[in-house]
Amino acid sequence: HVPGKQDPARQRAFLEEYKQLKADKGANDPIYFADATHPQHNSVPSYGWIKRGKEKELKANCGRQRLNINGAINLETMEPTTGFYETINAQSTIDLFSKIEAKHPQAETIYMIADNARYYHSLLLKEYVKGTKIKLIFLPPYSPNLNLIERYWKFFKKKVLNNHYYQTFEEFRQACLDFFQKQKDYLPELTSLLTENFHIQAA
Repeated sequence: HVPGKQDPARQRAFLEEYKQLKADKGANDPIYFADATHPQHNSVPSYGWIKRGKEKELKANCGRQRLNINGAINLETMEPTTGFYETINAQSTIDLFSKIEAKHPQAETIYMIADNARYYHSLLLKEYVKGTKIKLIFLPPYSPNLNLIERYWKFFKKKVLNNHYYQTFEEFRQACLDFFQKQKDYLPELTSLLTENFHIQAA
């Protein structure tokens, strides 16, 4: 599935701007890709090796509970910054941005590439950003293919949700927390996954 309103010309223009940004930015100035994800407390059937003649069962939950995870990833270090929140809004995004800014005391500018979710355009967030090192850069509308954190979230769900059953919501939440605490274990896979080989998609 891809969005039906993509504009390849705007996507190409963004990639030219991104290329120029990387060439012009300061040595201590990081670039982050930001977005939220909302994993549900339910198992996800996926592929697997099963001996011929054998059957495998995967237990399911109701899927009515979910987590709200706001995050951003630094492609240079492959280090994510995340937070678990009651809801994803301007306030939770401000909290996330403050965590990121604290990581980069030597930076003059922290570039934050994000989609056009409403909270990124909120007056509250705009006022907050004015007093920080953060510069928001917006992706073209309907362009999740250009937001590299989407690949990271897909990887996260593959590791945590695919073919896994968690009896309680707390077990599910802990499994998600454990994933983010073991990032060094995933570094080889992430390095090959989060490359800047952007694919332009036409409507």
